[in-house]
Amino acid sequence: MNEAFVVYGAAGSGSVPIEATLSLLKLPYRVEECAPWEGQQEENKLADINPMRQVPALALPTGEVMSESAAILIWLADSYPEARLAPALSEPARPTFLRWMTFVSSAIYALYWVADNPSRIIEHAGHHATVKARLFDRIARCWELMGAQLRPGHYFLGENLSVLDLYVATASRWSPGRRRFYEVAPGLAEVVRRVDTDSRLTAIWAERFPFTQGWER
Repeated sequence: MNEAFVVYGAAGSGSVPIEATLSLLKLPYRVEECAPWEGQQEENKLADINPMRQVPALALPTGEVMSESAAILIWLADSYPEARLAPALSEPARPTFLRWMTFVSSAIYALYWVADNPSRIIEHAGHHATVKARLFDRIARCWELMGAQLRPGHYFLGENLSVLDLYVATASRWSPGRRRFYEVAPGLAEVVRRVDTDSRLTAIWAERFPFTQGWER
């Protein structure tokens, strides 16, 4: 049995909220860098880890490997309930938590498999810009729907930081970017900004998803 978790991912990717969660939980982990959107060689690094050849993936100390970002985040939060990174099964906020974790994963995150490389479904390069623009419109619409239905407190689910906050704070920085996120989901803006500036996360953001000049675009 290994003593540390192993995260397969890359800076700025869906592995970042998982790394942030492990950091908050003070669990030992290391990162195996892999950016499958950069080409076949990077994809091949994942062949024996995740048959989908996607990140993130998480190797547990037992040797078992988990994929699917929402599943990993939920499992980590549930495995260490004392950290209060997810509502307990008996808490009223639990259905809301599961709903929006799944929504971000299936309605938003899944679209980046095409957005990162439109040639995966459209061979003609002349159509790629249109495909990406329409995908980003769809992502913005999904954020808008989430913003219209979720009523945040200090964080999305109340007074406690949760893995949902980490998930959205990361994913909302991907294209079409934070400025559009703020426009379509203004009710969510205060929470993600709070997560951006949380002192507990300063080091992980600086190392794995830094706030460079013009990052909100």
